[in-house]
Amino acid sequence: MSEKTDYCGRFAPSPTGSLHFGSLVAAVASYADALHHQGRWLVRMEDVDEGRVVKGSADEILSTLDSFGFEWEQAVLFQSLRKSRYRELLEWLRHQELAYSCSCSRREIAAHARRGIEGPVYPGTCRPGNGTGDISGKTVRVRTDRTEICFEDRIQGRHCQVLERDIGDFVIHRADGYTAYQLAVVIDDADQAINQVVRGADLLLSTPRQIYLQRLLGFPQPAYAHIPLVTDARGRKLSKQDQALPVRADMPVQTLIAAWQFLQQRLPPEKPGSVREFWHWAARTWDISRIIIQPCQPAATR
Repeated sequence: MSEKTDYCGRFAPSPTGSLHFGSLVAAVASYADALHHQGRWLVRMEDVDEGRVVKGSADEILSTLDSFGFEWEQAVLFQSLRKSRYRELLEWLRHQELAYSCSCSRREIAAHARRGIEGPVYPGTCRPGNGTGDISGKTVRVRTDRTEICFEDRIQGRHCQVLERDIGDFVIHRADGYTAYQLAVVIDDADQAINQVVRGADLLLSTPRQIYLQRLLGFPQPAYAHIPLVTDARGRKLSKQDQALPVRADMPVQTLIAAWQFLQQRLPPEKPGSVREFWHWAARTWDISRIIIQPCQPAATR
């Protein structure tokens, strides 16, 4: 490999269970893209929702990644250790009156909301409030507007949303005290200098919200690539909550080849004899343009 470029990617699993095949595919895609561009690749544990964390799963995921030959730079970042950083920027948004507290229940919202692209659009009941006051037991929502947010996905093509119309004022701090995923991931990507995000298509619709927060906070916008989802026989995304089967670390090369095939990449003429040989092949031949999205590709989000 030549001298590293300024490319910086990441893989960010949630430690809520064992690594399943769908997560492995996302890891393979992001790591291969980083290798191909002679860039840096980091691992982050998205454990901001500590109530869902399964004890020991973070160590198990890291051990599995190691057995498949993944090598990451820097120490693994854990969201659960970054609460003060999240609160700092949450309070800045509130102080700037870009966000406000909300005491509406889900039932109240459902009774008055219209349908958006992935659920009820918040009707703005608490919007007249400012960013001050105690937020204990309340959510905090960011104020959206009618600006059209567009981005060019490296796989999925051009996507646009008008957040006020399509999503509404969305939650960035939850009533249970946890920072919402959308805010945490934006802060983490900026603080880790991530400029290339390769992840599953289940997060495609979340991307305009993240770009909006990046703009509010003055953060740079990464490039995005959303890979197809691995689904079960009923067309549902594999998930740890559905007890999706964990990957078998005792057959790493075979499993990596299966992930490579799912990503529609060119297969090596002979089966690699080791994970190291596989990754040498992957670094040379990875071609993200080979990934063709089917028209029925699901796009549910967090």
